[in-house]
Amino acid sequence: MTHAEIVVIKSTMPVTVSRICRYPVKGLSVEDLDRVNLAPGEGLPHDRRFALAHGNTKFDPLSPEWQPKSNFLMLMRNEQLARLETRFEDADGTLTISRNGKRVTRGKITTPVGRAVIEDFFAAYMRADLRGKPRLVEAPGHMFSDSRDKVVSIVNLASVHDVERVVGRPVDPIRFRANIYLEGLDPWAEFDWVGQSIMIGDAQLDATSRIVRCAATEVDPQTGARDMNVVQALRRGFGHADMGLYAAVKRAGSVTVGDEVVVSPLTAIG
Repeated sequence: MTHAEIVVIKSTMPVTVSRICRYPVKGLSVEDLDRVNLAPGEGLPHDRRFALAHGNTKFDPLSPEWQPKSNFLMLMRNEQLARLETRFEDADGTLTISRNGKRVTRGKITTPVGRAVIEDFFAAYMRADLRGKPRLVEAPGHMFSDSRDKVVSIVNLASVHDVERVVGRPVDPIRFRANIYLEGLDPWAEFDWVGQSIMIGDAQLDATSRIVRCAATEVDPQTGARDMNVVQALRRGFGHADMGLYAAVKRAGSVTVGDEVVVSPLTAIG
């Protein structure tokens, strides 16, 4: 890659990875990572690996197909999910659920018995919102993403701060449930990356599209309160409802908090 091929990123300082996040169970807690290994055609390991399906959702783990998020418990409609703190241990498959700092249940969700424990908890906790008893589902190689494709989501923290200017109050970046948060960019400069190649650490990703946001961003990820109309603020302040980018991993590599970001034409990196 030559100097002439590099797309100039409008910024007064290096663009770096501020935060790496995964969400093992769709709609449940964020988990911060210091480092992650990315593989071509995949999202972050264990990201959206599991989902809580409504009882009337038909999902075949032996032949998994993408389904709309309305078939699962999700923050857009089930804000009380944000009142729970969850932690997934990928080494042994255990999910721990706490509320107000106190553990309420725990189960090894890679086993039928452990899944049943978690399903019973959500059957009681979410009973007013359910369509049949919930099922905790997974399938080898499947990702319960809002996107049909397996992607990594990227958010520019400067754009989040610009939304704060419009709403007049702090906006927790986790409202956008991104995988990689960047700092050092000008607000909204990331939208110019669509159709470009992004080098982060050793990994190459292709920026495929902007992310259109929904009512899930109304929910405070710390309290579960539906307290801010972020989509309305985006439309009022900027004329769109977008925040962040989807990017497809094209070349394997590791990404670490603090890594610098380089953007180039798609043909510049083989």
